[in-house]
Amino acid sequence: MESSSSFFTISIFLLLLLGYNMHASGCYTSIISFGDSLADTGNLKQIYSNSNLDPPHFFFPPYGETFFHEVTGRCSNGRLIIDFIAETLGMLGISPYERLKTNNVVEIGQGINFAVAGATALDSSFHEAQGVHNPFTNASLGVQLNWFKELLRSICVTKSDCRNLLRNSLILMGEIGGNDYNHPIVAGKPSDEIKLYVPLVINTIISALEDLIYLGAQTLVVPGNLPIGCLPTYLTLYHGSDKVELENTTGCLVHLNKIAEYHNELLQMALNQIRELNPDVNVIYADYYNAAMQFYRSPQKYGFTSGALAACCGGGGPYNYNLLVACGDPSSRSCDHPETYANWDGLHLTETAYHVIYKSLFYGTYTTPQFNTLCPISNGHTLYASSCSV
Repeated sequence: MESSSSFFTISIFLLLLLGYNMHASGCYTSIISFGDSLADTGNLKQIYSNSNLDPPHFFFPPYGETFFHEVTGRCSNGRLIIDFIAETLGMLGISPYERLKTNNVVEIGQGINFAVAGATALDSSFHEAQGVHNPFTNASLGVQLNWFKELLRSICVTKSDCRNLLRNSLILMGEIGGNDYNHPIVAGKPSDEIKLYVPLVINTIISALEDLIYLGAQTLVVPGNLPIGCLPTYLTLYHGSDKVELENTTGCLVHLNKIAEYHNELLQMALNQIRELNPDVNVIYADYYNAAMQFYRSPQKYGFTSGALAACCGGGGPYNYNLLVACGDPSSRSCDHPETYANWDGLHLTETAYHVIYKSLFYGTYTTPQFNTLCPISNGHTLYASSCSV
């Protein structure tokens, strides 16, 4: 067992160091990712594969149909934002930590992804104390960070080794925090109570960032929350209620978007403080909210001819979402042209929508400071690339 563990840690070290001579952009040697289902490329799927638990609906077709043509553990029909980032930076694929740990082999790639679908920023014990159960995982941000720290202790001969590794890596901190609000919303918690969680969530994210900076991280991308009031899950949950307000221009739920806006406001304030304390560190805020609001306000402009508020894959209803018939269920229905939809399954976006957000962030003006001023990248990235490591 000890021999297997040693081989695994050596393999991971070689995997990360491989990027030192193979990165294409010249900016970073590897990507290290934390987060939830917006970034998970297979960790939760591997965790379930190693257990006797019944797999959740997003481990069945039609998930993964558009690009990979198989189920990969990504909660979408195709690629996520992290996949587009990796392709643009010339990375061959960012392997899920749990897969590497299970297989004890080196996979071609230049980084590690610790993100787990369903993960929260706050520990599961906090939400359990509020009467909210996470049905998928207890791999909170703290758990993911501990996985990474344990790995560093195993692979770094000296602290300098670790600092060099992190200094040359692009750290993706999420998106994380959305499920700290998603799970309570589904559990029926009132908005006023959920807003009380926001400062706690922000403090947890900031604490993780401070730990990574202390370890040597030099460039960190920190996404804000998406406009959760635009998700078919919640539009269905509150459908027909006279107690909620819909935005005139988008049809999104005002009170839920205000929670996301509050989260993003506090996060940006906290990131400004980190920048003041660490002037030599690149702390980049990624404005997922306003990047996404582009297609919620003008879906036709971005090719979403089927709209931005209905799910491509679901169980029917005004937004094609049914809590009892999830995407992947035999009785669910999936659209023929997911590229015309912004939403995939009620809670997650389509590959096309993620690509719009990605381009707005890394080629546009939706990062602070602008990412392309820190790492000039070609605008030659193609949405329909021929291959991508899973």
